[in-house]
Amino acid sequence: MHTDSSIRPAELLQPIDRLFEIASRKVAQIDREWEPSKGSPVFTVAGRYTSRGWTEWTQGFQFGCALLAFDVTGERELLELGRARTVKHMAPHVTHAGVHDHGFNNVSTYGNLRRLMREGRVAHDDWELAFYELALKASGAVQAARWADVTHERPGNRGYVYSFNGAHSLFIDTMRTLRILGIAHQLGHRLIGDGERAIDLLGRSIVHGLTTAEFLVFTGTSGRTYDVRGRTAHEGTFNRNDGRFRSRATQQGYSPFSTWTRGLAWAMLGFAEQLEFLATLDEPCVRDACGLTKQEVLNRFEQTARATCDHYLNDATASDGIPYWDDGAPGLAAMPGWRDRPADPFNDHEPVDASAAAIAAQGLIRLGRFLGTTGDRFTHAGLAIARSLLAAPYLSDDDRHQGLLLHSVYHRPNGWDHIPPGRKVPCGESSMWGDYHLLELGLQIRRLATGGLYYAFFDAKPVP
Repeated sequence: MHTDSSIRPAELLQPIDRLFEIASRKVAQIDREWEPSKGSPVFTVAGRYTSRGWTEWTQGFQFGCALLAFDVTGERELLELGRARTVKHMAPHVTHAGVHDHGFNNVSTYGNLRRLMREGRVAHDDWELAFYELALKASGAVQAARWADVTHERPGNRGYVYSFNGAHSLFIDTMRTLRILGIAHQLGHRLIGDGERAIDLLGRSIVHGLTTAEFLVFTGTSGRTYDVRGRTAHEGTFNRNDGRFRSRATQQGYSPFSTWTRGLAWAMLGFAEQLEFLATLDEPCVRDACGLTKQEVLNRFEQTARATCDHYLNDATASDGIPYWDDGAPGLAAMPGWRDRPADPFNDHEPVDASAAAIAAQGLIRLGRFLGTTGDRFTHAGLAIARSLLAAPYLSDDDRHQGLLLHSVYHRPNGWDHIPPGRKVPCGESSMWGDYHLLELGLQIRRLATGGLYYAFFDAKPVP
């Protein structure tokens, strides 16, 4: 990727404010026109949101978009929309024992509502705050209960929150949903298992991250051709008879030996957020939770965050920071030099995935700020990606199109993405997670530019 070392957050204030102005209209439009009996809106077909998915993992993004839009615009109607829809529709997500998506659904809704109240953007009410916190505690415990232990040769415990595929399956996506365990831990919650055994939520959060780093993120040290530093696999599978690692796989990428770029982005943002969170914890708290020192955990997470961000910038994206859906997609062979020029969402060979770029940009900025001046390259790259996403051909200001962020890809192998007439590959469509993460990115940068409270999933802190 070509980065601009001169870019600053303040330069993006005008396009960010425009983003939230557009979002305010579209969020209200979707709410008026969406029929809840259809399930959750997932992605657009010819500009209209439709529902199709393995699980109901996007409803929190729908209502979370309203809350993020309120955060910037101050429009009370958006707050009331997000609050009312959360109360009416989100309770089943809190106790959904069949998915790994708790951080997506419940941090985006209950978590944002709690954050807004603690930041003073919403009038304080003890019982309302307790309602949000109870939902977050329960959600964190339910996610932590989806636990599988791992047997391996080196010292130290390993295990993971398993995906909706089953106890054998570790997904890279879960690094971004893991924050629900951190919030529940901050709130003093514990999961109580058989025999009244208390299960440490922070411990499971840390151990899941260590397991993900070990088995799903490549280090480039094995000598195998597919082992490229910073590459991620979408899925790792484990033999549940003996708890041993078996193989890497993919559900939404091209192959286990290429990089599904949205999975890479989930890892970039997930590890960067965990670094920010862990840095706020006391040493005894971390040691008691996982048996390692705080610095040992930070070192491993930082190593992994750096590797994934390096791989994204050096190998997995076009020159403007917008990636195609998989860096090993076969059609890229017909596009020599694709890394050296801006992504082309209207090409005839492979679709870009702007939603991966929105997720990755936030991860780059968070890692860059965590590292200080040594992370300026990452910060500048994240800001440059945001600048691209906040303009044509990615930002949609057409009220006839319900999406915000164009050129998002959901499931290319299954053929779920809409291909417009006259085109050969999907383009021009949006996803609920892409829209939400573009708004998160905009809010993050706007707060960096204007000062105030740093935008984080855990309790807010002043921007340095």
